[in-house]
Amino acid sequence: MASRKGLESRAWRPRCKLTSEIHLSGSLFTLDKELMATKSSKIANILKKNPQEDISHLFREVPCDQETLELVSRFCNGFEINLSIENVVRVACVAHHLGMTDGHSSNNLLSKALLFFEQQVMPSWNATIKALKSAGNVLQQALKLGLVDYCVESIITKVLDDPRLLGEPMKSDDDSDENEIVFRPNARRKLFEVDWKSDDLTTLSLRIYEYIIHAMNQRDVPKEYVVANICQYAKTWLFSNEKVGDGTPIYKWNSMREIVEALERLLPHQRGIVPCKFLFEMLQFAVVLDANAECKKGLELRIGKQLDQATVKDLLIPSQGHAKDEKYDTECVRRILKHFYSNYNASEPCGLDAVSALIDGFLEEVSADIDLKTSTFKTLAEMSVAASSGTQRMSDGVYRAIDIYLDKHKYLTEPERHELCKVLDCDKLSVEALQHASRNERLPMRFVLQVLFATQLRLSDAVPKEVQNCVGTLLKLKDEKEDKDEDENEDIDENDDEDEDEEEDKEAEKISSSKDELRAVIEKIGNKVLEIERECQEIKREFGKGGCSTKVKKEKSSMWKDMKRKFGCVTTTNMIECDCHLKKKKVHPS
Repeated sequence: MASRKGLESRAWRPRCKLTSEIHLSGSLFTLDKELMATKSSKIANILKKNPQEDISHLFREVPCDQETLELVSRFCNGFEINLSIENVVRVACVAHHLGMTDGHSSNNLLSKALLFFEQQVMPSWNATIKALKSAGNVLQQALKLGLVDYCVESIITKVLDDPRLLGEPMKSDDDSDENEIVFRPNARRKLFEVDWKSDDLTTLSLRIYEYIIHAMNQRDVPKEYVVANICQYAKTWLFSNEKVGDGTPIYKWNSMREIVEALERLLPHQRGIVPCKFLFEMLQFAVVLDANAECKKGLELRIGKQLDQATVKDLLIPSQGHAKDEKYDTECVRRILKHFYSNYNASEPCGLDAVSALIDGFLEEVSADIDLKTSTFKTLAEMSVAASSGTQRMSDGVYRAIDIYLDKHKYLTEPERHELCKVLDCDKLSVEALQHASRNERLPMRFVLQVLFATQLRLSDAVPKEVQNCVGTLLKLKDEKEDKDEDENEDIDENDDEDEDEEEDKEAEKISSSKDELRAVIEKIGNKVLEIERECQEIKREFGKGGCSTKVKKEKSSMWKDMKRKFGCVTTTNMIECDCHLKKKKVHPS
């Protein structure tokens, strides 16, 4: 550095009796106390009381590095010093601590340092950030002296003039397979400033960075640009690090946890400003690093407000600590869902359908976890069903998740399976789902009967609609025929009466034929409905008598097979008779 020029020779050091030795950074410094007193009011007051007193303690009261002490000593001995952007803050802090003001000696060191700071540091964005970076070990003194506030005000003024200095707002790159959050720096800075990256706010220490962003949040700086810079800070100091695990050094662990907690405090709470993917990444780090409860709760609240923007992959948060018996942290997802419902505003819909589909997808992912508790799965399924209760969305996704869960948890007893299926409403299942459920051997028998009854009712409702459609078609044909007759009657000649009569006879025959076909269709459908109703009633009576017992007569079993055949439920394998009154033994798979 410029300040190091001419320091190789120490011949200029004075030799006198009133000296003080200072050990600093492994080096020994000998200072002339009388010369120091001419520039420092604090040293002068000490020597006035006791000329022999050691003044080395003054340099231990304020953090003072070797370079700064060299500059202060040279100045006191009348040599020219070279101030720079990197050393001016430290020099000013030491000069202020020693009382090196113009009131004690004209044109003193403090005034020189402050003048340089005002002229060379404040006008430049890069110089301001470099000066703040150099103030790490004297930050407390720089705060008292007001230098940090001057730098912050300079930065905010420039950001208000051009918010892009903080970086472009965060956006999801739709072209990326990983849906990665992309940080786009200011193109203008990159074009004209070769070292723009080294002068970014994200290079500052956490304490200074938090101080600056907090000040920006109190001003009118656009929040989307502030968030962009916070995301980049997290990417630099958190996401770019290797995976955090048991082998991570404790000092690094604590540092990263402090960063997560600080950045969470800086993030705005408004919906849609912070990318949902970034919030989930922060939450995962907060969970892994065991951040405080306020930090995790704050992130969960922000996610809950915009849960409709999340993906299934975002929800797959690995379990930590006491929840490691399950693969994913389902309890965290449940809390996020509660935050979503509590913040949902019907006047500003934020996607009940999207959230319902999201939870369905999450259920399908976690249902294959052999360690997932039935009570936890049922709670999540109930929340998904509740989310779609006010919409036209079907419950096919919940049914698929239940089917996967039953397949992976074969040890569940019949009552446990039936309890799990209670969350499903057959009226909310599509025709395809009902067809699959009616032949699904994993489902309890009582639920299969509910599926069959639901199919019967849906078919019964469909018949009047078919009749109504057919009648409507006939009425439409009739109306068209009457309109056609009226139009033709206006332009016809008397000579065409015979041809007209023939055409009318043909149309009448067509209508009569259509009526006959309609009657045949209605009669066929009606007979089929009556047949199904009779068979369902018979099944219901047998089930009430314990029809699943092994004592059921062969002809009843045959009737059941016929019923299944009508719904297309018969498989190539023979039906296995069940024993519903015997409770299956619960055996956990090895």
